[in-house]
Amino acid sequence: MALIPTTILTGFLGAGKTTLLNRILQEPHGFKIAVIENEFGQENIDNEILVQDGTEQIVEMNNGCICCTVRGDLIIALTSLAQKRNAGELQFDHVVIETTGLANPGPVAQTFFVDEEVASEYLVDAIITVVDARHAMHQLDSYEEAQRQVGFADKLLMSKTDLVSADELKVLTERIKRINPRAPVSTTNFGSVAIADVLDLRGFNLNDKLEIDPDFIAAEEHAHEHKHDHEHDHTCDAHCEHDHHDHHHDHHHDHHHGHHSDNIAAFVFKSDRPFNTEKLDEFLGSLVQVFGPRMLRYKGVLWMDGADRKVVFQGVHQIMGTDIGAKWGENEVRSNKMVFIGQNLPKETFIFGLEQCLV
Repeated sequence: MALIPTTILTGFLGAGKTTLLNRILQEPHGFKIAVIENEFGQENIDNEILVQDGTEQIVEMNNGCICCTVRGDLIIALTSLAQKRNAGELQFDHVVIETTGLANPGPVAQTFFVDEEVASEYLVDAIITVVDARHAMHQLDSYEEAQRQVGFADKLLMSKTDLVSADELKVLTERIKRINPRAPVSTTNFGSVAIADVLDLRGFNLNDKLEIDPDFIAAEEHAHEHKHDHEHDHTCDAHCEHDHHDHHHDHHHDHHHGHHSDNIAAFVFKSDRPFNTEKLDEFLGSLVQVFGPRMLRYKGVLWMDGADRKVVFQGVHQIMGTDIGAKWGENEVRSNKMVFIGQNLPKETFIFGLEQCLV
């Protein structure tokens, strides 16, 4: 049986990975796609934003994609999917792994070579990296993970190019081409990209990766002890029109947890009371003004007083916006859930302020 091609979708926090994945899953391309995703932090938001039924471990959606919600190791998730496929329990012909925005894609790709069972079932089709044109220069300056994401890419997709000038885009393009001269660079607008530019690229070249990192294939003692804290959530059915704030799951493979900056952390706000719209708008605006540069990524599903629809809230740094989401279900328990990922953010200040905005 032919090996299952696997696309590794990466990019820094807020780059637009999930927006791209949504578009891929919604296109009538004929593929049946299994999706493995991983959230940074202990709570997941995207499932509530974009997926109708998150109760099953494996959910086959109407568009033919299968979303893997296994809480466990990447190897376990991949082998479990392969076993179910071989047993006829699932049908898929391509896998997309969406990594956290803080992930080094190297260890993810390495999984396909260090584990014999995975290597016998899968091949890496390509590493696709989404680059946030608005924030990439700062991210490349500040985070080794962002550099590695660009460096390991077989294909680079530039998002949010409408938010930068032609000169800024030219400088950024030249920089990422210096980092990775092999990967073709193109742009994506709200995740719009030809399927042929994303799937079945056969673009992964192990020799290239060894040039980037000679130890890429080295068998480390913990190579088979991938202690990822997977929080998989999927994006198969978008409920809202997306604004210029790219949806994405900032997923995180805990291989290199110790290599991440200790000052980057995620925290969650939950409430079963609705928000007062005016108070929340004012408070969030003040947060962005004061802490925006340190707010790497934030998103949530909001219950607004008097509204019969969910409000999807998200942003990156100072760019913040909301969309109208799905209607609250007749028997659905209404609540608020927000996740903030940032550098040295004062959690207590955020939580206290949000509590003051509740009805």
